[in-house]
Amino acid sequence: MSQDVVLSVQNLTVVFHTPDGDVVAVNDVSFDLRRGETLGIVGESGSGKSVTASSILRLNNSNTATTTGSIIVSGVDVLTAQDSEVRRIRGSEVAMIFQDPLSALNPYYTVGKQIAEAYLVHHPRASKADARGVTLDMLKKVGIPSPEKRIDEFPHQFSGGMRQRIVIAIALINNPKVLIADEPTTALDVTVQAQILDLMKDLQSEFNMAIVLITHDLGVIAETALDVLVMYGGRIVEKSTVEALFSEPTHPYSWGLLGAVTSLGTSDRGELVAIAGSPPSLISLPAGCSFNPRCAYALDICSAQVPLLRSVGTQGSVTACHLPNNEILTFGRKAASR
Repeated sequence: MSQDVVLSVQNLTVVFHTPDGDVVAVNDVSFDLRRGETLGIVGESGSGKSVTASSILRLNNSNTATTTGSIIVSGVDVLTAQDSEVRRIRGSEVAMIFQDPLSALNPYYTVGKQIAEAYLVHHPRASKADARGVTLDMLKKVGIPSPEKRIDEFPHQFSGGMRQRIVIAIALINNPKVLIADEPTTALDVTVQAQILDLMKDLQSEFNMAIVLITHDLGVIAETALDVLVMYGGRIVEKSTVEALFSEPTHPYSWGLLGAVTSLGTSDRGELVAIAGSPPSLISLPAGCSFNPRCAYALDICSAQVPLLRSVGTQGSVTACHLPNNEILTFGRKAASR
């Protein structure tokens, strides 16, 4: 593994055992992430994005889920490490911003106490005064006004955007190498959304950390990420640079996602194009390619054989699609130009 690689996920598969049957939430997912880079993971709800993220921190309940593959952080395989080692990695090596900041914060404690607690867990010899000083510095870095006053306030006294900044402060208090941001701008208005994304960029530059950004919003990906994984039915169906995704997408699902994106030129191209049907049940995935029941380009082989990832195009993209290369490039460029 290259020294620049701070997170390596290989052949990750997560199966949840339910009374109705086994749910394969993540199926053979692999990627590497380097220091200072941002990897976007996109897809509809149920595509496996958040389960992939929670697996990196080994948050899946081992009594109800079986996780296989490897997740290497600083030379340690998170999936096979001792619990004490995983606790050390959480927060210090890899940190996570969860979807709902209000649910992630404890309403009983002040925000200062919650940020300081995250620091003291990994710095047990530090005094409470030291932790408070570090907390104040972090509140300033994430743009909380009047931090000397607001450090002693409770989560409900902050707006949604300010709470998100508090959650980011908790995640970054120990200067982790990897930050996992799971839908960090959900439920925020577009102005606050832009502020949070700009804040993450600034902090990434300051701390030289890598970011895994999970979202359903291709606009957010275009603004922040370098590389992108498109997931569907628990699998990666396309892996490319963000530039390639928007100029030469290589999977029919990606074409559908691009067709549903609003833009300033939407009025010129007509109505947005919705993807037909609904995401599949992970308990009973369709045979072959999981996307084939919704795909306007499906071939006979698509309902019989799962496509493997292969290189397509001129920009290093890999895709899981049975269509011939020339058709993929023709349809993909047409989708990108809409």
